[in-house]
Amino acid sequence: MGFRLTKIYTKTGDQGDTGLGDGTRIKKSALRMDVIGTVDELNSWVGAIINVMAGGTEKLDTARSYLSGLQHTLFDLGGELAIPGSELIDAEDVNQVEVNIDRLNEDLEPLKNFVLPGGSECASRVHLSRTCCRRAERLLVSLMEGGKINPFSVQFINRLSDYFFVLSRYVIVAAKKPEVLWQPKGSITRP
Repeated sequence: MGFRLTKIYTKTGDQGDTGLGDGTRIKKSALRMDVIGTVDELNSWVGAIINVMAGGTEKLDTARSYLSGLQHTLFDLGGELAIPGSELIDAEDVNQVEVNIDRLNEDLEPLKNFVLPGGSECASRVHLSRTCCRRAERLLVSLMEGGKINPFSVQFINRLSDYFFVLSRYVIVAAKKPEVLWQPKGSITRP
């Protein structure tokens, strides 16, 4: 390990700018910082999922393990974004998301309607992760429009939102609870 943080506050950001990993200083309001902050927020949501996800099945245990590793990959993505031009996310990261989607999806019934966020504490947190991931993707694509971004990072974050969707469905089914399905206007009497 190169260095350790011994002093947490440096006062160098008191004027609204911050340092990137390559030494460049940019405004904290810059798009790049918005993407980095959103990836950090997503990582926090993943931790919140891990804290409430029950084990008990091989697939849930595997999902918990994958989520723990995913936190490190999300930190790598943040590091990649903090050092413009670096590439830490690769094809294997994208492949691992797809493998984990397929593993969970094989036990799920095909969707016949849209799923609403909710159903359990864990599923709700997974949906919050999904929506945060989608925001990170939109911001990352905006950043890509302004310059060179690792294409695997965009693929990774795109697949990851799909993973969270499938995981939200799986945790409901594993808990033997009904999915919360959207009912189109006029099909039911709403409260």
